[in-house]
Amino acid sequence: MPNVFIKTYGCQMNERDSEQVARDLQNRGHKLVSHERDADVILLNTCSVREMAEQKAIGKMGMLRKLRREKPKLVLGYMGCMAQRLGQDLQKSSPHVDLVIGTQKFHRVADYVEEALKKREEAFIQEDVRDLGASIQPIIDTATEQGSQNSIRDHLPEKKKEATAFISIMQGCNMHCTFCIVPTTRGEERGRPISEIVEEARNLVERGIREVTLLGQIVNLYGRHEFPKIGEKSPFVQLIEALHEVNGLDRIRFTSPHPMGFRKDLVECFGRLPKLMEHVHLPLQSGSDKILKAMHRPYTAASYRKLVADLRSSRPGIAVTTDIIVGFPGETESDYKASRDLAEELEFDGAFIFRYSKRGDTPAALMEEQLSEDEKEDRNQDLLSVVNASASRKLEACIGTRQEILCEGPSRNDPARLAGRTRANKIVIFEGGSRFHGEIFDVSIISASSSTLYGDPVIHDGISLPS
Repeated sequence: MPNVFIKTYGCQMNERDSEQVARDLQNRGHKLVSHERDADVILLNTCSVREMAEQKAIGKMGMLRKLRREKPKLVLGYMGCMAQRLGQDLQKSSPHVDLVIGTQKFHRVADYVEEALKKREEAFIQEDVRDLGASIQPIIDTATEQGSQNSIRDHLPEKKKEATAFISIMQGCNMHCTFCIVPTTRGEERGRPISEIVEEARNLVERGIREVTLLGQIVNLYGRHEFPKIGEKSPFVQLIEALHEVNGLDRIRFTSPHPMGFRKDLVECFGRLPKLMEHVHLPLQSGSDKILKAMHRPYTAASYRKLVADLRSSRPGIAVTTDIIVGFPGETESDYKASRDLAEELEFDGAFIFRYSKRGDTPAALMEEQLSEDEKEDRNQDLLSVVNASASRKLEACIGTRQEILCEGPSRNDPARLAGRTRANKIVIFEGGSRFHGEIFDVSIISASSSTLYGDPVIHDGISLPS
């Protein structure tokens, strides 16, 4: 059967979608390969959040045209958000592409891959593509499909030993922030039934998974249009409670939420559900009320500040990370200072700082007072210094403490050592053998770098290390 290489750009949702496609192809007998030169099919799962991400994917596809000349039967395809946004237009920038598959069609990729392979083989036999590796008529499908959210399940590729997994619980977004293209590329909010998500979690636990991260464009607004509240509990809280009852599932996380989705019922979950990890990624975007309004973010700096206080009260020691955009159209020095001051005040455990990137098909792209790239870069670097300082202080405060971690396997940067994450989602590097993989245990934190903790496994109270 043909070999397939998949390259993923963008967010965790894209990673999860690539897992779905990989699993579907494996179930058909296709083999996944780690090098594009070994592939008969190359798929780029694309991102549209920033122009640079799109340009990288288009540039990559351009470079693959040379490989096509060497391998005329090679199938090349785009999937995901850029494919959804640009559709037919990708034939202009990438005339040699065979597949353009949108965000509601990942469950159909395996069918389309096999169709494209057949078309290219037939064209090769007829000597239509043998010389230059030209394109066949591409398969393009970016249509919406009702119920597509229910296809995003049970796709985890088989691996030797995994302890964590993502579960996509919904598709789409209805918020329409003025800087964001996601509603265009992912469609409206659509949630999967709680029972199906819980069943997927049980299946993952049977394969050795001990921690799941729930994924959604605005994950804590899950189910608000499909499922009713029960008492004062939102569908998202109902889901977390149902997952909390799954035997063998030890840790629950979610990303990325929206501040407006943190009602009292969800905030209180952190104080009463021990399997819900003490970390929240809570996008701020700006500390200026004027800019928040221009972004169509329905909260204020004051309400965001109160939410952080409520979360820290509900679960003392909870880690709070965030996203902040600098250089949004019309952002004055005073507006930027409001973001900087709030970041200093709230002392985030970490943050992604983004320079505003103009995206076509979004209201912000048409706004006046667009800032220069130099201004954006200056603010980006300055705010990074603030956030990095608070993140370092948080890590240093862990030195000398005992932290529970889940060992995820070898460290990415140093495979000779192991890595795990604390309940607050901080990475810990330590020495140890394979017996630690997938285990939950305490480590003593002995040092910290700017982004990582270092520790030793703890033996205490007569309890031995994992064996």
